[in-house]
Amino acid sequence: MKTKPGAIGLVFICTLVTSTAQILYKLGANRLSLDIFSLITNVPLFLGIILYVTAAAILLISLKYGELSVLYPVVATSYIWVSLLSSQVFGEVINASKWIGIIFIIVGVSLIGIGSRK
Repeated sequence: MKTKPGAIGLVFICTLVTSTAQILYKLGANRLSLDIFSLITNVPLFLGIILYVTAAAILLISLKYGELSVLYPVVATSYIWVSLLSSQVFGEVINASKWIGIIFIIVGVSLIGIGSRK
């Protein structure tokens, strides 16, 4: 089975949705306290759960149209999105080590994609 380009695009969308869910989880975690009311009224936490379910559905659809060995490594790009979003939302610093890691992820995913064409 050959991977359709749309399947790769869907996985990228999946990683963006998943990364957004992780940011919402962090926002929700920051709001938690010891009472149950803080849990059941935690909108970011529930939005994060909804986004995770949505991302799972998107991933399932993409897997139907491509090779797992090509598509699943693209999921690693979620580390990139989380780093970038965390720096914007939480003011976290992306130091040189993180930038090097981001470059390695991009190179690795690209090499897997190139290798799948041969």
